[in-house]
Amino acid sequence: MGYYGYSYDWTYILVLIGAVICLLASARVRLTYGHYAKVPSALGITGREAAERVLRYAGITDVQVIHVAGNLTDHYDPVNKTLALSDATYSSTSVAAIGVAAHECGHAVQHHVGYVPLSVRSSLVPAANIGSTLAWPLIIIGLFFTTSTGYYITMAGVLLFSLAVLFQLVTLPVEFNASRRAVHMLREMEVLDERELSKTKRVLKAAAMTYVASAAAAILQLLRLLILFGGKRRD
Repeated sequence: MGYYGYSYDWTYILVLIGAVICLLASARVRLTYGHYAKVPSALGITGREAAERVLRYAGITDVQVIHVAGNLTDHYDPVNKTLALSDATYSSTSVAAIGVAAHECGHAVQHHVGYVPLSVRSSLVPAANIGSTLAWPLIIIGLFFTTSTGYYITMAGVLLFSLAVLFQLVTLPVEFNASRRAVHMLREMEVLDERELSKTKRVLKAAAMTYVASAAAAILQLLRLLILFGGKRRD
């Protein structure tokens, strides 16, 4: 394990940068959503009602809109075909809530039409879960070996971690596309006017930036692992 000993590991800077990026993105989405959650829509419908209207407009009749506890825990479940809206979205009539509800509908539409990036992301879920679970244990175990065996174990952990990073990257087009679909449908259905849509787009953009931040942090962490272990094969 001493082979990897460092008196000063400058690569922690990469981790710190990633953490700061994520914190800033998280703070931004909370502030943006909190601001526009206080702006009621002119139509006065709730997030649940907006979701149901958008789904009908898209010709989707087999997805159930349900309530889920928590704040901004909204998500679409393609397995059970449920669209879960959080406390902050389900009963709220704000432009923020309607935007978030429509965004989740965007994922339902992606599933309905067979949007390829969504299918790719879904296929990566098992590998990403395995990577997230086993990557660090393998990396740590590998450090206890002073032979090439340790190198291969460590690099196996790095490879698994890269699968989790790949999942983060594939998530980006899925999220941005869902937001574009949401804005388009809300405009076409005249659920929100242009002034309201501009506010909703700010909310969705802030939310999308959290995924960008997570992907950036994961890439920086992967870069750190490659710097530390990539060229340090032991004989």
